[in-house]
Amino acid sequence: MKSMRILLTGASGQVGGEFLRRLRAMPNRIEVIAPTRAELDVSQPLSLRAAVREAKPDLIIHPAAYTAVVKAESEPELARRINAEAPAVLAEEAARLGAALVHFSTDYVFDGRRDGAYSEDLPTNPLNVYGATKRDGEQAIAASGAAHWILRTSWVYNLHGNNFMKTAIRLAQQKETYTIVGDQFGAPTWASTIAAVCCRMLAGADGGKDKVSATSGIYHLTAAGATSWHGYASLIARELAARGVTLRLKGLEHITPVPTSTYPTPPERPLNSRLDCGKLERTFGITLPQWDEDALACLAQMIAHYGLAEGKLLPD
Repeated sequence: MKSMRILLTGASGQVGGEFLRRLRAMPNRIEVIAPTRAELDVSQPLSLRAAVREAKPDLIIHPAAYTAVVKAESEPELARRINAEAPAVLAEEAARLGAALVHFSTDYVFDGRRDGAYSEDLPTNPLNVYGATKRDGEQAIAASGAAHWILRTSWVYNLHGNNFMKTAIRLAQQKETYTIVGDQFGAPTWASTIAAVCCRMLAGADGGKDKVSATSGIYHLTAAGATSWHGYASLIARELAARGVTLRLKGLEHITPVPTSTYPTPPERPLNSRLDCGKLERTFGITLPQWDEDALACLAQMIAHYGLAEGKLLPD
């Protein structure tokens, strides 16, 4: 049986790292090509095209992205090369090879001004450079003719990498009181769950290539339910205290919710990042976990990994 070749970008990132771990645990017939950031610069479309032509993958999984939302406002061209041009190149090469592409996008393609959760067919209207470049990457993939999944997710966190869960831990360990935005709502989503769900979607005799071809399109993939940044931070602080982690925070009542308008600096961000994941659940028969259950599971890993219950501070 021919080996399935998978090209994975961003293997050192939160989502890419989880994919690498899971893909390497799969049967030997799957060959994973996971170049490091030094080996594959996704900001250089020509080198990206050359890497795909050399690897000749059956499937491309592309979590690599420019995710610095604030910095993108001052680096729009770099953000565009990584978030729009790189996916366009990957999609063109996938179409040329007859390969499939799994690409990851964001809730930030929406403006967050509607009530309720966003479904995949609602119009996009990004508020900032990051969201606009991710939207443009989606459109380039859809126009390429390649078999593809575009998986939109939100508020990603993991044991490794920079994310809000770690920020909330540091605040609780270092501050007696602090404020946090309370009027932005979304679903914190564990990178481990993103990779696990996507691997379940791909499961099949061909490593998933035919599944992507038969179900091409956009899908929303987040944890179930929603919270605010304030609600998220409060859950983390409460669980840290319950697990014996020493905190400077005086109590949950000392985490004060404030409106987004308290921080008027650009870029503008969507107030409503809720994504409707019903299409994915119906198509693939998958039930997504609740956001708080996943968050507590990941937090338990962080407490153990970094020795937080033994009085250690989370490192920067």
